[in-house]
This record gives sequence, structure tokens and C-alpha cells, in this order.
Amino acid sequence: MNDHKSDDVLMCPQRGRKEKELPAAGLFFVNPTEASHAVSKMVAEGGKKRFLFNSGLCVAADQTFFVAGPAVGAPMAVLCMEKLIVLGARRLILVGWCGALQQTLGVGDLLLAGQALCGEGTSRYYSSEQGPKPSAGLTAWLGEALILSGLSWQRGRVWSTDAPYRESRQLLASLGREQDIAAIDMEYSALCTVALFRGIEFAACLLVSDELWQKEWQAGFSTPAFRQRSQDVSGLLMAAMPSMLLSK
Repeated sequence: MNDHKSDDVLMCPQRGRKEKELPAAGLFFVNPTEASHAVSKMVAEGGKKRFLFNSGLCVAADQTFFVAGPAVGAPMAVLCMEKLIVLGARRLILVGWCGALQQTLGVGDLLLAGQALCGEGTSRYYSSEQGPKPSAGLTAWLGEALILSGLSWQRGRVWSTDAPYRESRQLLASLGREQDIAAIDMEYSALCTVALFRGIEFAACLLVSDELWQKEWQAGFSTPAFRQRSQDVSGLLMAAMPSMLLSK
């Protein structure tokens, strides 16, 4: 872990005097619909809401884990992640969407994110590393939890960008062919970088929302089938979280 005390920075993430410590493990939903559903589900099961900027945060009734989000885009996601870490988060799983660059991935498929490629602008303020990797142990647990829940998945590299409306066909083809990138999103590489910088475990489960490897963009995120799939995956992950304590 880096020696943060030697950093010449003006502001550091801090825990407020009245802010309670969080459980060590949590799910971080970056998309508004999934985050709202997860928080509402936890509240219905006796969980307690807490403050997290203009995002959401809820701790399970048995204090085993928390859910947080939304936080779209690398800067906002990192802002929330920094706060979660200073409140006690040590094992964090990103739950989000991604666009597929490989023909082996279709809408509704699950991707366990591997090595990242930084295309957003936040990571460079934490590290010069362009290919951060997630926690091997937490990723392995996540894969096993998905299989036990009856869900299949693939593994692949992920490129993150700040500019989803500037993705050219040439760029995406190059990423898929020359960099072996399986999918793209907006937050993963930055969160991976910060997790390494702060010394916490981090992994990501991404649901393919659109196919970018076809001649024309194939978007599936607005269909009822995709929305139901997303809710099902979120629910299964929330149900699996208490078992993480048994594996540590």
C-alpha cells in the first residue's frame, strides 16, 4: 500500500465524526436503475440507509455487507469509492454494464473483468500503470459465487473511456484486435487503479448491454429481457454476499 502521508495533496478522503464504519464487503452499482433497485431491496429486508454524496448507500440488517451507487463515469465512481474505503470498505465488487467488442459476447452475457486498459482521465492521477488488474482472490470468489447461483460467465480485458460518444469503429476494432479487449465501460479501469493504490480487494461483474463488434451498433439495455436479467443478476449477487465472510 502506498504511503499516503507523504503525498502532497490538498484534500484527502475523511470519515466524518458522526459517520459509522461500514462492513468490509460491498457491492457497488454504477447504473442508476440497478443501484436504486438494490438499495430498495435491502431497505425492504431491514437494511439501513446512509449518506453517500448524491449517490445511495445502504447497510444490510445483519451488518454483513453494504450496497452503494449509482456513480456513472470514472470521476464520480472514484469519488464514491474513496469515501467507501475511508468508511471501512476493504472488499468491493463493481456491478455494471459493458459494451462487447468480441463476437463471443452477446447482450445479457456476464463478463468477469480481467486486466484493465486505462482510457479515462482519472487513473493517471493515482498511477502511471496503464494495465491495472483486479484482485485474483476476490475475482475467484465472484466466479464461484456466480456458478453456484447458476450463472455462466466469461473472462476478458476491459477498456474504460470518458467519452462514449467518441468511439469510432476503427478505434473499437483496434482495441479488440490488437489489445485483446473484450469489452468497454466508463468506470472499471479507474476503480481498479484506485483499489490498488489504496490497498483494497476489487473485482467486477459486468453485464453486456450492447454489442459493438457488429457492423451496426446493437443496443440491448432498454429491452424488458435485459432489464429483468440485470435485476436477477443483482439479486443473486446480493444473496451471495454473506457467504464471502465464510471464505475469509
